Amino acid sequence: LQGIAEFLPISSSGHLGIGQHFLGVNAPGLRFDTFLHVGTLIAIFVYYRKVVGSILRGIVKCEKEALLYASKVIVSAIPAVIIYILFDDKIESLFENAKMVGALLMFTSVVLIITRYLPRGENPSTFKNALFMGLAQAIALLPRVSRSGMTLTASRMCKMSSEKAAEFSFLMSAPLICGAALMHIIESFSQPASSGEVSWALTLYGAFVAAIVGYFSLALLVRSLKSQGFWMFGIYCFIAGLLTLCFC
Repeated sequence: LQGIAEFLPISSSGHLGIGQHFLGVNAPGLRFDTFLHVGTLIAIFVYYRKVVGSILRGIVKCEKEALLYASKVIVSAIPAVIIYILFDDKIESLFENAKMVGALLMFTSVVLIITRYLPRGENPSTFKNALFMGLAQAIALLPRVSRSGMTLTASRMCKMSSEKAAEFSFLMSAPLICGAALMHIIESFSQPASSGEVSWALTLYGAFVAAIVGYFSLALLVRSLKSQGFWMFGIYCFIAGLLTLCFC
């Protein structure tokens, strides 16, 4: 579920919650959740390995293009960091409100469906576009709002090319995922393990599965962006949000 929903614009947190409910399991613990995200981060690095390698080599050599790209990624992360620092507790409390979750899933669906009517373009990534996509990423801190859905819709509004938009959308998530993973790993080691904590063996196995499935899920999303099918994920989110409002 993590591998599929982290990249497809259908909300990974929502589907993990649904899976947990139907499997009849308790919260698997902070460590397990963190390493699932690390698994999907590995999928990003593997899928975009040539781009990542080129950027890293360019940074080491102080090449202007690589430094500019890295700077845009940092700029895109600023809005989410600020929102998280200021409103972390309030955002966390929204996860407990099922009606709000359903409403936000339907909000995501509306945003995705709108992309059907937005013109395509071939604009490059600029600092202005990076900041705009960063603001969209900050909105996705709300529960059940898809990060990929928000950032890719923002890129369409900026008339960026689909291929470059997908690349930047997922690479811009790397600093946030790395920071959150590091923070949660430190926290998990500083606190005693709970009785329901998943073993290290199963944790690493879960991360491995998330990475493998995530790689193919990312490839599917990139293919949908090149076609006209991206907006159709909005129909799925609308139905999921409506069912949440009706039955929760």
